[in-house]
Amino acid sequence: MQIRDDDLLLVIDVQTDFCPGGALAVADGDAVVPIINRLTERFSHVALTQDWHPSGHSSFATSHPGSAPFQTIRMPYGEQTLWPDHCIQGAPGAAFHPQLVTERAELVIRKGFRPEIDSYSAFYENDRRTPTGLAGYLRERGLRRIFLAGLATDYCVYYSALDARRLGFDTVLIEAGCRAIDLAGSLDAAWAGMATAGVQRVNDLS
Repeated sequence: MQIRDDDLLLVIDVQTDFCPGGALAVADGDAVVPIINRLTERFSHVALTQDWHPSGHSSFATSHPGSAPFQTIRMPYGEQTLWPDHCIQGAPGAAFHPQLVTERAELVIRKGFRPEIDSYSAFYENDRRTPTGLAGYLRERGLRRIFLAGLATDYCVYYSALDARRLGFDTVLIEAGCRAIDLAGSLDAAWAGMATAGVQRVNDLS
């Protein structure tokens, strides 16, 4: 696939806590790092997202006595999966994977920093209304097509892909550069949702 000057590689949450040994580890999550590093060399424009939670965030199971990680509760903005404490601001687990090449990133979007609301998508908080500002940045820069890689396929990558399509961007998911949590069928649901939204799916860029 030919990479154009109006393309962006959007790297989602390749952070220590989402890799093996982390607080919310995605199986084989660190395998995406060399693939993303190789992809980064091909793009003129690269942006990163970084999960960035304050201590006691409302999405943490520990903030809801009697609840356990991976349970679902009702929040004012809708259904919310409860997670182990992870990606706490300034903690080692919130850092990008130490082998991830970040020098060529022109933008880092931090998300999930509002204590009362979680954020999966690179574009919106989980209320689906509060923007991160990424869409405006892309439009002002004239970037029209987004290539997605990172963690996890069925959560933050998925929601970012759906929002990219909802906002009118051509969207391509690079499967080799992603890994999934696959919680109770979430991966199959994500693939179906992305197909319906018109997200193009490729294994890799040759």
